[in-house]
Amino acid sequence: MVEGSTLGKALGILDRLAEAEGPVAFEALHAALGFTRSTLYRYLKTLQDAGLVTSFPDRGFALGPRVAELDHRMRRSDPLIAAARPLMARLAAEWPGVALLCRRYRDRVLCVHQEGTLGAARRSTYERGLAMPLLRGAASRVILAHLPGPAVARLLARDAQGFAEAGLGATPAAVRGALQAIRRRGWDLTEGQVTAGVTGIAAPVLEADGGIAGSLSLTLPRPGLPADEVAAIAAGLVTAAREVSREAGLV
Repeated sequence: MVEGSTLGKALGILDRLAEAEGPVAFEALHAALGFTRSTLYRYLKTLQDAGLVTSFPDRGFALGPRVAELDHRMRRSDPLIAAARPLMARLAAEWPGVALLCRRYRDRVLCVHQEGTLGAARRSTYERGLAMPLLRGAASRVILAHLPGPAVARLLARDAQGFAEAGLGATPAAVRGALQAIRRRGWDLTEGQVTAGVTGIAAPVLEADGGIAGSLSLTLPRPGLPADEVAAIAAGLVTAAREVSREAGLV
């Protein structure tokens, strides 16, 4: 986003509304964003006309119905989701759990599609549309491991304690080593980092140039999986993630 541009300012309003737990009053938006009152009124009217923002009398503004429409259209048109959906259903059926397709979004990871058995789904808090930090959970960490070095260095400079608490190291050298180990193995495993009592195993969905498009993961509603079961699940995820890359035209 270009902060000083008209589009950047409009997106700033949407960001504020997306982060809020409920409607946001005009005065609160005015104080937070620093626009003139006339400019803020103009942007809000444009966003309302587009259906991206809706108003509630005496309460303020919230995201509008078109956001739901765009979400529905994305699920139907996203090549990654189309390629991954049948493979995810197969994985979740073979190893009862929740299969997740995740994408990077700024400095977070967002679940864009989910398939799974009902009982296992109740044990997962990584819902579709819910953003998670890059440092927590296998689905996030396997994406982090494939980011360019400067991007990782920027994140480390901002949250060194978070890296250490996630078991990724307390120094730049240690972090590089931990992420390199994930890349070499080709998958990652964590227990209880996002949801207590569950195991997450994830493989990267890669692009032709080695860039990272997202991750394919399986959340299982039990910890302490035997090594042979972990190896079988990881192999299945790696194979499926490569097929998603091919089917989506990334490689």
